[in-house]
Amino acid sequence: MRILFIGDVVGSLGRKAITEHLPKLKKEYAPQVTIANGENAAGGKGITEKIYKTFLQERIDVVTLGNHAWDNRDIFEFISDAKRMIRPANFPKQAPGVGITFVKVNDIELAVINLQGRTFMADIDDPFEKADELVKIAAKRTSYIFVDFHAETTSEKQAMGWYLDGRVSAVVGTHTHVQTNDARILPGGTAYLTDVGMTGPYDAILGMKKEPIIEKFMTALPKRFEVVETGRSILSACIIEIDPRSGTTKSINPILINEDQPFLA
Repeated sequence: MRILFIGDVVGSLGRKAITEHLPKLKKEYAPQVTIANGENAAGGKGITEKIYKTFLQERIDVVTLGNHAWDNRDIFEFISDAKRMIRPANFPKQAPGVGITFVKVNDIELAVINLQGRTFMADIDDPFEKADELVKIAAKRTSYIFVDFHAETTSEKQAMGWYLDGRVSAVVGTHTHVQTNDARILPGGTAYLTDVGMTGPYDAILGMKKEPIIEKFMTALPKRFEVVETGRSILSACIIEIDPRSGTTKSINPILINEDQPFLA
């Protein structure tokens, strides 16, 4: 099984990058399942029903979320009916939505799990304990299990990768918006990447306008951050190849498309 995972989609430039590049990526890599993190897709914060449906029309099979899941209140109107969208499973049980879904590919299934870290983030339920619970559920149905771990620190992400090594097919990090250079296969056969990166504004700071952020660092005064909606874009992703016999991963390769590293296929 081949999985294409697209990193945090930020604003209209991120959505345009998907429209432009996803057909070419599908032609080049022929993924059976395409997953995208969409928690920043609506103006940099949250997601709307219209954007979610557009992602499905773009042939994205699963949309994952993160700490900005609730920032656009539109989500409360449709999340219960959004069968291909999951939010971090370790949100409190009162939160709407679910943190795991299954995608059917011919005669096999891929389980997709969304978790969120706690270091320098909201003090929500334990992601490691929730991972144990959901991996056990998923393993009863399939040996193909993908985890989007939405977390701040590299150490917490690495800890989750090692914790789940040999029990899931892949653990890929999101949230920090900068693609890391540490894609690898752990000894137990689990693919790992600390952060897949961002899909959105290229001439920006994590997708936001540069000037207010620079000024905040210089003055220590509060500033309002705004997403960049015009200009050049970047698409960050990875392609994962899972062994059809074991559910372990054969390869993980990062993908980075921007003005300096264009898509050449």
